[in-house]
Amino acid sequence: MSCVAYTSSRKAIAAISGVCLALVISSAAFATEIDIKPAMKVLGNARAPIGYAMFCSNQPGECSIKGKKNARMALDAARFDELDRVNREINVRIAPVTDAELYGTAERWVYPVSQGDCEDYVLLKRKTLIEAGWDPAALLITVVRDQKGDGRAVLTVATDRGDLVLDNQNDVILPWQVTGYEYIKRQSQSDPNAWVFVGPARDESGVASTRR
Repeated sequence: MSCVAYTSSRKAIAAISGVCLALVISSAAFATEIDIKPAMKVLGNARAPIGYAMFCSNQPGECSIKGKKNARMALDAARFDELDRVNREINVRIAPVTDAELYGTAERWVYPVSQGDCEDYVLLKRKTLIEAGWDPAALLITVVRDQKGDGRAVLTVATDRGDLVLDNQNDVILPWQVTGYEYIKRQSQSDPNAWVFVGPARDESGVASTRR
């Protein structure tokens, strides 16, 4: 995936996303006012990204943690604060770099220490939230195409107020509908090793990590 984001890019996207803040509302005023948005529609079975399959092969224990089927986290002020903090802290702590630059290979998913690309941010955010008590079935690695047509990974969080997106290109948490991304597929809520399509039928070519 071509998914490295630099700090300046995140700031620019966050500025553009300012008009959406009424939807996700800052933790200072949280919300009963937060708009409840429809969840993503699941359309059918999909193949796991090759990078994810290799990650699970190397660390099977990390891919066997199942949660409550179709879990949706109740999103109160404390939970939103936690999401916001985890998203921002990891975006700051991990420096963006491509797999080619870091490992000399096109695709490698790992828990990052100080550097990583979009999949690595997602893995670390998901692990951090699971350790904080979030249901694994509500934390879904998701493959998207961005506005440039590049394949990327983000973390979708299933809540009782709709699906929210944690993104290394944006410090602002947004409802999935307003990110500007085309959603390809994500982990199934019933099995972290199963994947499902979450949009109209499409050609997966061009999203490198979806090829097996």
